[in-house]
Amino acid sequence: MTNSEMEAETGSSYDASMFVLLAEGFFSRLSFGIISFALPLYAYSRLGLSLTETGFLFSLNLIAEQLFKPLTGWVADRVGLKKTLTTAIALRSLVAFLLIFAGAWWQVYLIRFLHGLAESLRDPSVSALIAENAKKKATASAFAWYSTAKMTAGSIGSAIGSAIFAFSAENFSRVFLVSFALSVLPLYAVARYLKEPDRSGADRLESFELEPPPRKPVNNRSMIASVVVMGFLMACTARMMSNLFPVLAIEYAGLRPAQMTVIYTIAVVLLIVSGPVFGWLSDNVSRKLVLMIRSLANAFSSVMFWAFPNFAGMAAGNIADSIGKAAFRPAWGAMMAHISSFDRKRRAQTMSYLSLGEGLGETAGPLLGGFLWSTWGLAVMLSVRIVLALLCEIYTIAVSGKIQHESRR
Repeated sequence: MTNSEMEAETGSSYDASMFVLLAEGFFSRLSFGIISFALPLYAYSRLGLSLTETGFLFSLNLIAEQLFKPLTGWVADRVGLKKTLTTAIALRSLVAFLLIFAGAWWQVYLIRFLHGLAESLRDPSVSALIAENAKKKATASAFAWYSTAKMTAGSIGSAIGSAIFAFSAENFSRVFLVSFALSVLPLYAVARYLKEPDRSGADRLESFELEPPPRKPVNNRSMIASVVVMGFLMACTARMMSNLFPVLAIEYAGLRPAQMTVIYTIAVVLLIVSGPVFGWLSDNVSRKLVLMIRSLANAFSSVMFWAFPNFAGMAAGNIADSIGKAAFRPAWGAMMAHISSFDRKRRAQTMSYLSLGEGLGETAGPLLGGFLWSTWGLAVMLSVRIVLALLCEIYTIAVSGKIQHESRR
């Protein structure tokens, strides 16, 4: 076989693997987009959980995820990225199935813990698979398309969830049943068509901000620590509100389920357009600039939620948060791919460490948001969110400059 034939075959395999990963991300998030809409309302209105208890419910799976993630990253590197991802998808499907029959608060809490275990298996393996299959100088774009597929599906799922909720006379079991049916769809595609990447060759170094690889060894531990803190600040700020948004919109602003469907539908259209654009900007203009958008979006949405507790304010705030996530994911994924490229054989493990800060922020965010809201009111919670967003903006500038400097040495 000639070199050109080998390259063509490799490129075809990479394209097929990326397509499978995109399909997995879309259908998995479509399923859990439905759950993300229904579960807060189910916990709050049917199970009688308080806002703080509801926030803890959405932190429990994240707590479990962070507990297992360093171990599961190690397992993924040794067992195989494909096998680990397949197992994670099966566990996620089991989570959706169990929710159909959950009727007590402790059952829902146990299910969320199982969800955390599934996510701890999934995240490092899928991030490593994207990094391995992405084309050179297009890593952010690869993560952009994947995150766009996920977030678009999440918004569609929330819209579907609100529609099923409205037309089924608020029957939560039917909502969770549809979620389970969608979650099993990508299982066969991943098991049958996804290729395990060959990581036996020499390590490759991806560029950061289109700079050449570093001439001297970089302080990788220092990079990881800085990125962990940055991920924590960004995720904590965002998740203070995201999981409580259905409660805010329906219980506080008085929106109807049909209006929620409109809000999520608008967000879908914007996500489809903005995700790939931000990926291109991160690859070709400035990764630091794209990273900064998320904190600005968090601050803006907080102002909208507080100043305009109506349909327009809820829509503007939710759309801003969605755009912030669309900008963050490609740049964040490319940054993780860059740092983990220094040791490809331990890529999933490095990815698990890098995403640990984000996961801890996602864990603390709902707890902090629910606690501040229930203790001192919505205005205090949103004010704290704005302050954290501004602090995160400053830290992002500093960390991005540090990584760029280390990469140029």
